Amino acid sequence: MNSPQNRPLLISDCDEVLLHMVAPFRDWLAENEGVEFRMAGNNFAKSMRWQESGELVDEKDIWRLLGGFFDTEMYRQTPIEGAIAGINTIAENADVVILTNLNDARQQMRAEQLAEHGVHARVFTNQGPKGPALASIIEKYQPERAIFIDDLPQHHESVSEVVPDVKRLHLCGEPMLAPLIDCAHEAGHAHARIDNWAEALPWLQKELHGETV
Repeated sequence: MNSPQNRPLLISDCDEVLLHMVAPFRDWLAENEGVEFRMAGNNFAKSMRWQESGELVDEKDIWRLLGGFFDTEMYRQTPIEGAIAGINTIAENADVVILTNLNDARQQMRAEQLAEHGVHARVFTNQGPKGPALASIIEKYQPERAIFIDDLPQHHESVSEVVPDVKRLHLCGEPMLAPLIDCAHEAGHAHARIDNWAEALPWLQKELHGETV
């Protein structure tokens, strides 16, 4: 039986992996902020326009709007299909932590949000590339095996450079985004790309508990 010091470890992102984010963000922008959100390609910065003028929302306002959403609208976020059951199945035989790119002040809010959906996991907040933060988590837990899940390819690239021994699954559970996001697996920065939990769970269980290749 694995000791607490070397149990397998799953480090998962939250938005678009466990909970939908862009869809409720889009709805809130239209309802309350006079902004139309429409992904055209994979450039998030060019997806938002003021409804009245049609002009692009500038970067300063994008960050303000994102902050406003996470401060007051997180209740709108609903689970990705199969994600809650999947992550809790993994937690039966492995440690599970959440690594989310939110300001540190929102760490408790995210933990409470996930707990309301039935996920009781330690939450680590981060800003910027996730490789260094993940390296710190690995140092704390000293797992015998570790897997990282994220929807954004740049984080897989960062983790592949900083802690290459960690297995990496690129998963985007938001159908509006998944076809537009560059594939980290094709780029050589992730070990697999699976965008639904029904197929991801068997892969994760095998990689966490199967025979070492």
